Amino acid sequence: MNFINFNGEIYPADTKLLSVANRGFRYGDGLFESMRLMSGELKFADMHADRLQRGMKALKLDNYSQMDAWFLKEKVTDIAMRNKAKHGRLRLTVFRDAEGLYAPTLNKMGYCLEITPIDEPRYFLNEKGLIMDIFTDVSKPTNYLSNIKTCNSLVYVLAAIFKTQNKLDEVFLLNQNGFLCEAGSSNLFVLYNNHLYTPALSEGCVEGVMRHVVIGIAKKIGMGITEAQINPDILYEADEVFLTNAGRGIQCVMGFGVKRYFNRVSKVLVDELNKL
Repeated sequence: MNFINFNGEIYPADTKLLSVANRGFRYGDGLFESMRLMSGELKFADMHADRLQRGMKALKLDNYSQMDAWFLKEKVTDIAMRNKAKHGRLRLTVFRDAEGLYAPTLNKMGYCLEITPIDEPRYFLNEKGLIMDIFTDVSKPTNYLSNIKTCNSLVYVLAAIFKTQNKLDEVFLLNQNGFLCEAGSSNLFVLYNNHLYTPALSEGCVEGVMRHVVIGIAKKIGMGITEAQINPDILYEADEVFLTNAGRGIQCVMGFGVKRYFNRVSKVLVDELNKL
């Protein structure tokens, strides 16, 4: 039996806890954090706490300072022990725990922490590269909410349906101006002329923790990297494309249309990632 932490109390994961009045259900009024547990340790706890606190502050949620690295590590350690998990993927959902219509009666926070145990003590580069295409039905806006992992995920849901219907492994998302933004569940990096590029935060991508880590690794090993506005046409000329998120680390892309990519740099980066 799996267990979750709901507002500080431990329950079986299948316990019915939310009412139809929950603001996360009604309005998507909240945000979430995807994290990784390895050998009983929450990876990059400080970065996750910093991003979570800034997101909660932006959404006008009270007591955002409570969600610090110490709090995250304590709660993650507890739920991992309850689920007898040494390694796993975690999701912390934070929602506005209040009544009201669009205008809430309070800005009190509620939260739910879940863990999915996995048998992976390190980050692994995918053996089979991803086949991708561009999702164009809905674009992402470019405002400060776009950098936050909010509970309003309809763009990603529709992109995932497109991915399934077209038998793809993943999709690229565009912003409102038609430039590359991110992938369906990851940040995006492109290697062109031995230089790494990733969409800038001003392009509407999520401010990913693994994105930040990989940028730091690239700089540390002396690789040129630029956060920029990226035309999707670069996908036809790029030497390598890979994706990053906190759960999977780095995933290499094999193909876009008839274009095929190498994975030389992503192999180097995932080796460096596992050294951290």
